[in-house]
Amino acid sequence: MAEKEGSAVPPQAKGSWSSFLKSIASFNGDLSTMTAPAFILSTKSLTEFSSYWTEHPSVFVAPAAEKDPAKRAMLVLKWFISTLKQQYASRSEKLGSEKKPLNPFLGELFLGKWEDQAGTTQLVSEQVSHHPPVTAYCIWNADHGVRLQGYNAQKASFKTTINVKQVGHALLHLDAWDEDYLITLPSLHIEGLITGSPYVELNGNTFIQSSSGYTARIDYSGKGWVSGKKNTFSAILYPEGKEKDVIYKVDGQWTDTWQIKDGKTKAVVDTFDPKVTKTTPLTVAPIEEQDHFETRRAWKKVADAINKGDLDTTSAEKTIIETRQREMRKTEKEAGKEWERKFFTRADKFPLFQSLASKINEPVNDSQTNGVWEFDQQKASAAKSPFHPDVNPPIYERK
Repeated sequence: MAEKEGSAVPPQAKGSWSSFLKSIASFNGDLSTMTAPAFILSTKSLTEFSSYWTEHPSVFVAPAAEKDPAKRAMLVLKWFISTLKQQYASRSEKLGSEKKPLNPFLGELFLGKWEDQAGTTQLVSEQVSHHPPVTAYCIWNADHGVRLQGYNAQKASFKTTINVKQVGHALLHLDAWDEDYLITLPSLHIEGLITGSPYVELNGNTFIQSSSGYTARIDYSGKGWVSGKKNTFSAILYPEGKEKDVIYKVDGQWTDTWQIKDGKTKAVVDTFDPKVTKTTPLTVAPIEEQDHFETRRAWKKVADAINKGDLDTTSAEKTIIETRQREMRKTEKEAGKEWERKFFTRADKFPLFQSLASKINEPVNDSQTNGVWEFDQQKASAAKSPFHPDVNPPIYERK
């Protein structure tokens, strides 16, 4: 292994990469606060990561048109698995390795939309907490009556490699069937640190619990020392509480081709190949038309410096943003006020989440996410601005 160390690291950066690995190994606390070498820094903030949920809008809205509840649950499972490559592998495939994302500041926004044969699908993503860092999002397609909302935080630690526990959850709602699906988030770890080509591997399992009485369990397993392929998974869909009564089974690699099979006959029902399933590009406003709190405008000078490999300017521009944020927090504290979120509200009650979570023993963990965050319709309507006049999601009844 020694001869491979740093094989993907630029020659001029090998010293800083070795130092970075040593500092990780001895670091106590949240790794997201560490300063990484310039070549491993991403130009993207974590608020942009919410967009990975819906880069296949047609797959996202497909469950709404299905009349059979078991098949709807299967289509939700299909959509979820189809998001994994975009969420956890698209960056390393595009950039050569996983990069350390920018830490969002409180109030940071990322707004956009996808337009294709599924109609218009819209995204609002907002950093609702800084300590701990929490990103909340709402994605909806009014034409098909499909809405996804959720929030998540990451807890990073080191034990032989970087391990990341994701805290939070997502809720998918289908208007046509008044149906909800609670989605739990996978844990992950970073492979390829020694070679300087980090990539994400998922581990453990996650669940999708529907209000219509179906449960999906997804088990993740990476490449072992002896055998196996990376990014491997298997999933089953079954009636709630009847795990052995498998209706559908799904397996393969979430970065490659995978199949959905009938649980009884083993016949292939559907095949998903990300290489032939085109993603739809997200449209965002031109940077000069964005609000100062929008991600790409706020971080532009930092991103430009990272692209140039200019660590001094990267550090200086990040410091300007961080100093401004500290001053805002200080002013709020002196005034006895809390930062007002633009699109989300901390929920006092969340019976829908508790009802579905109890079926799969999923804890709320609200102490780790500074609360349970919900999309706020009234705030969204009031937040319409000359920059984004179409940020106006459909009104819906909260359960």
